Amino acid sequence: MVADAVLLDAMSRAIAESRSAAGVSSPNPPVGAVIIGERGDVIAVGSTRPPGGPHAEVVALEAAGEAARGATAVVTLEPCNHTGRTGPCARALIDAGVARVVYAVADPNPAAAGGADTLREAGIEVVSGVGAADVVDGPLRGWLHRQRTGRPLVIAKIAATVDGRVAATDGTSQWITGDAAREDAHLVRSGLDAIIVGTGTVLADDPSLTARDPDGVLRPHQPIRVVMGHRDIPGSARIRDDSAPTRFIDSHDPAAVLAALPDALVVLVEGGPSILGAFFAADLVDEVHAYLAPVILGAGANAVADLGVSTLAQAHRFATVAVTRLGDDVRLTLRRGSTA
Repeated sequence: MVADAVLLDAMSRAIAESRSAAGVSSPNPPVGAVIIGERGDVIAVGSTRPPGGPHAEVVALEAAGEAARGATAVVTLEPCNHTGRTGPCARALIDAGVARVVYAVADPNPAAAGGADTLREAGIEVVSGVGAADVVDGPLRGWLHRQRTGRPLVIAKIAATVDGRVAATDGTSQWITGDAAREDAHLVRSGLDAIIVGTGTVLADDPSLTARDPDGVLRPHQPIRVVMGHRDIPGSARIRDDSAPTRFIDSHDPAAVLAALPDALVVLVEGGPSILGAFFAADLVDEVHAYLAPVILGAGANAVADLGVSTLAQAHRFATVAVTRLGDDVRLTLRRGSTA
């Protein structure tokens, strides 16, 4: 029997594998799977491929081959029990002859749930809940959020001075934060489904809105660049190049923009003060990444436009879940209690 500590280690490995599926598997959940032997040795790993491709369990089983027979499969999400563009993972595990399936989180989607019961009926031992807290807080968070709310998880990005300015009075804003903070922001981008900005940001800054490594090379996954607003964007704008897909949504309504992204699980709002203000005012921000630089301007553009808050009791409040030092800058990760 594999020890509990070994199962937790295997689940940590499965979570790590699932990170490579973030933004890639959407609208399917980014799942990770690990096949381990009787002594806890890792036989194979897998993560969910793009839509139409195999799920994590099938990827891991194919890598394990005959070694999967009698082994334990450790999966971040309950194996699916339905046939969509691919077959049910529960049946694949049964056919592979695994002896035990360990998963962290039950599938909340009624169409796909029931895999655990199917496995048990086939004589396979099933253990649930292992590492559930880490999985819920990991790459599956956005998918679980969409299952619960019907919309993507929304992250608002702010890069500002410690007095809350995103530009000086002359409009200069590059760069308030340093290299380490920008590198972190690009790493975050690489696991997203979409980056949302307004036409004002595109016209003022001509951003590329791509996910790049420190050498400037495009990362394997590029989120959709979403431009919301009514103003025309010139054909020469960098956002119109072929380095990443781009969508133009003729609306100032944050809810309408999210509704136009039915496959997105996690989106980043990286627009200027007006766009950020619109999402906060609509109560659609679930998480904030606030990159703060040790810089004082005293005047200039505020990070977020006026929300109509006239008293402290009306303030939008978040919980601090992480403080990360990035060179001289820090990143505050803030979350709403209802989506943590």
